[in-house]
Amino acid sequence: MSEIPESLHYTEEHEYVKPVEDGVVSIGITDYAQGELGDIVYVDLPAVGSSFIRMDVFGTIEAVKAVSELFSPVAGEVVEINEALEGDPGIVNRDPFGEGWMIKLQLRNQDELRQLLSAADYAQHIGE
Repeated sequence: MSEIPESLHYTEEHEYVKPVEDGVVSIGITDYAQGELGDIVYVDLPAVGSSFIRMDVFGTIEAVKAVSELFSPVAGEVVEINEALEGDPGIVNRDPFGEGWMIKLQLRNQDELRQLLSAADYAQHIGE
């Protein structure tokens, strides 16, 4: 059974959005996604200052089994990347909702959060 925190927002592509401060959110992949990928060996993240619209590809994640694209659940500008993942991408496996976050975005439109899945909707989406 995957961990699905109630306080987060989710996408059907298995990213989560976690509000961290006014207008800034952290984005990463869900516990379910890291479990499906297996051992993560590399994460390619954008540069600070990069801008994305909703569902743009913002990077890739590479596991022993596969390489997957990472999609931005909301529009915004990257204000921080998780540099710790460069030296230890396995943090995503160990703590996807905590230390395994990938980017922090300054939201362009707070209303986009309402278009994302709730924890209950995401649990239903993955069959839990």
